Amino acid sequence: MKQGENIVVGISIGDLNGIGGEIVLKTFEDSRMLDFCTPVIFASIKAMSFFKTHFNSGINFHSIQDLNNIVHNKVNVFNCWNEPAKIEFGVEDPKMGEFAIKSLEAGTKALKDSQVDVLVTAPINKHNIQSDTFNFPGHTDYLAKELDGDSLMFMITDDLRVGLLTDHVPVKDVAEHITPQLIEQKVNTVYDSLKRDFKIQKPKIAVLGINPHTGDNGVIGREDDEVLRPVLHKIKEQGKLVFGPYAADSFFGSNNYKNFDAIIASYHDQGLIPFKTLSFGQGVNFTAGLSKVRTSPDHGTAYEIAGKGIADENSFKEATFSAIQIFKNRVGFEALTKNPLKRAARNGRR
Repeated sequence: MKQGENIVVGISIGDLNGIGGEIVLKTFEDSRMLDFCTPVIFASIKAMSFFKTHFNSGINFHSIQDLNNIVHNKVNVFNCWNEPAKIEFGVEDPKMGEFAIKSLEAGTKALKDSQVDVLVTAPINKHNIQSDTFNFPGHTDYLAKELDGDSLMFMITDDLRVGLLTDHVPVKDVAEHITPQLIEQKVNTVYDSLKRDFKIQKPKIAVLGINPHTGDNGVIGREDDEVLRPVLHKIKEQGKLVFGPYAADSFFGSNNYKNFDAIIASYHDQGLIPFKTLSFGQGVNFTAGLSKVRTSPDHGTAYEIAGKGIADENSFKEATFSAIQIFKNRVGFEALTKNPLKRAARNGRR
């Protein structure tokens, strides 16, 4: 982003047979969005024109072959492929998986090269993206490989943030994945993200237990007492406000979550079921801990409603706004923390 220019938002189009194209169109049909950002959709102008016709959209696209030709105040489409895409809404098609990966790879490269400032990813189908050259369970794992840092799935709204110790891990394997090193890494990633990305100076974090009732003193498992508690105690001794483990079954229903800046769940459904129950349609999936900003909506391809014109774009729109705000927060944080010794010396002379 150059001085005075909008933040450039890269958008990977996801599965063309899902609702990605529709929610992207609906988001940027509102011309006011161009006051906040400059979108670059990684797809093909043919595919986006198909969506425009199908959904009777009045949006106008600016087709580009070179990212140096991005035009502000326009909805740019960077052509990742030229071949026609046979779009059949609601159908799982390996070819659509190939297009989704082409879009994701092009968007990620542009992000790494700082040709876009942030990346917002439309939903993919985790099954049809698999191939000999792409073997990741989802966006988060791929981006963790491509971008510097320790990735963490961080589900966010204005007043609720839920991170995960383990994300796309089978339930039977969760306990063995939760090691002292992993706990410390994830807690520190959440802590640093709250400060850097959300402007919270002294974050307060809750951690949910691994077992029901946090093990009931070893009756229902020893992992909470033998693995989780000692690490949380160690982190707390470092001066960080980290509390737990809390029994997950009553934590959200009792509204205890409102007392914390973030909650860290031990596994996927433990965190995402309450998060989506409380915020579905408004939530955002943010990949914290990376050198670049990536967000996505909190839902999948929704094949069952694809093509019907009834998909709700609010979560995608919130993902776009969140990416913009987090990017701005990072710029501000880096400005504040740059050359701290020089700044301290200046303050001392006042």
